[in-house]
Amino acid sequence: MRLILNLLLGLLFGLGLIVSGMSNPAKVLNFLDIAAIARGTWDASLAFVMGGALVVTFIGYRLVFRRPQPLLADTFHVPTKTRLDLAIIVGPAIFGIGWGIAGFCPGPAITDLAVGGQPALIFVAAMMVGMAIARLAPRLIKSA
Repeated sequence: MRLILNLLLGLLFGLGLIVSGMSNPAKVLNFLDIAAIARGTWDASLAFVMGGALVVTFIGYRLVFRRPQPLLADTFHVPTKTRLDLAIIVGPAIFGIGWGIAGFCPGPAITDLAVGGQPALIFVAAMMVGMAIARLAPRLIKSA
């Protein structure tokens, strides 16, 4: 049941990305292009998509955490770290740089794979390599 629900939610998320145009890297890059403001071609739609997502998330968290436990799990899985460390700063920085260069973040890139985009294929392959490095790096650093 949990697998089917996760699949349906993933499909809903992907559909939302397609409908909002956020699976199009050019749209994302046009949002990130600050010089486009001066040219009058800046696309602010990503800000509205993110704002809508924040509102839905804010309301959703308020409703969900009123429950004693999740519907399909024994406990809520929330982050427990309260201190900033190098990994928390470097990881998002690398994510943001990759997003800015490629115009993709993981969700839209995976969504774009469904329509056969070669740039998305390259991005997802690089993302998988990065994920493998991120998992191996702490072990390699400890053993050095």
